[in-house]
Amino acid sequence: MRWRQILVIAICVVLNGLDGFDVLSISFASPGIAKDWGIERGALGIVLSAELMGMAVGSFFLGNVADKIGRRPTAIGCLFVMALGMFGAAHVTSIQELSLLRLITGLGIGGMLACTNAMVAEFANNRWRAAAIGIMAAGYPMGAIAGGAFASSLLVDGTWRDVFTFGGYISAAMLPVLYFLVPETVGHIVQRNPDNALARVNRSLTAIGHAPVAALPADSGQERPRIALSRLMQPDLRSRTLLLLLAYFFHVMTFYYILKWIPKIVVDMGYAPSAAGGVLVWANVGGLIGSLLLSLLTLRFGLRYLMIGTLLMSTVMVVLFGRGQADLQGLAIAAAAAGFFTNAGMAGFYPLMAATFPTEARAGGTGFVIGLGRGGAVLGPVAAGFLFQFGAGLQGVSIAMGLGSLLGALAIIALHRVKSHA
Repeated sequence: MRWRQILVIAICVVLNGLDGFDVLSISFASPGIAKDWGIERGALGIVLSAELMGMAVGSFFLGNVADKIGRRPTAIGCLFVMALGMFGAAHVTSIQELSLLRLITGLGIGGMLACTNAMVAEFANNRWRAAAIGIMAAGYPMGAIAGGAFASSLLVDGTWRDVFTFGGYISAAMLPVLYFLVPETVGHIVQRNPDNALARVNRSLTAIGHAPVAALPADSGQERPRIALSRLMQPDLRSRTLLLLLAYFFHVMTFYYILKWIPKIVVDMGYAPSAAGGVLVWANVGGLIGSLLLSLLTLRFGLRYLMIGTLLMSTVMVVLFGRGQADLQGLAIAAAAAGFFTNAGMAGFYPLMAATFPTEARAGGTGFVIGLGRGGAVLGPVAAGFLFQFGAGLQGVSIAMGLGSLLGALAIIALHRVKSHA
């Protein structure tokens, strides 16, 4: 690992952190949006989910684009879309315009997530690859924490539009960094094998501090086998695939209920928007600690049992958050506890998928589960919004949304029984 490789991976961590802030920027802004435009909670839930819809589409389609034209140009395009979307959101005049721009921003975020994951895997060497991917994943809550703290300070004297303006400037500032310091990955060039492949490979190798090579590998340009959906639905994998999909779908509903609705909930309790943003920051602090701790515990304990326990505790903590607290400090602690377990559960799904699918179905199975499972990310904030609008109180909505993690735990228990009898 040369220092230039480490620099490129660090840039990818920052880009993933930028994704984390951009996703949650609407959460920090939501109390002000609701106040300025007087929109119902059901409509607000749709706005909160708009970029999540875009993320699902962006991950699917722009991930494939990155495989065809390259990680670097796709990432630059996604970052440009994110910057435009954030700047545009700061100047909208209607809820329809905001929803459309958040959808477009989500396309860029989803594509960027696919690109950074591939870039880190291909820039890291074999020894450090797993650790580098783990650090990159931790960049997501780190970005939410750092950006959220700054957004909370902006809300003290500014408006919700300042949150989007800040995100737009940071996104734009990363464009020259990405353009000048991050080359195309050697792995992608070798895989695609264009006419000038050797020259391009040597430019990338030089850019990350390695000596040029005289020839490409003999198997360069060979297409990697792709897993067909029909393979995932064959008898030996069908139950595993569907149970993992259900587990991920239900838990991600609970996860995004916490991340998307905390600021609005706290403001409705009578606190300032800046204070509400601080509570969301603490939810992400808890999430970062939870995801890192779960990763360490997998070295000593079985992943499936850890996941079942984590999702059950996620239900408990979300329900306890719904009880409300006497002061802002109590709310922050409750949000951090809920974030600890909901985020730890999200982090645990990736190795759980890798352990459940056989080698030939691992990549395709993981993509299938995450792609369709993100429908739960869209549904969670919307469902919570309409429950609030129809008169359900915070406790009732939290119980209903916390059941997502419980259903996820039950699906993992069923998955364990299926694998035990396979």
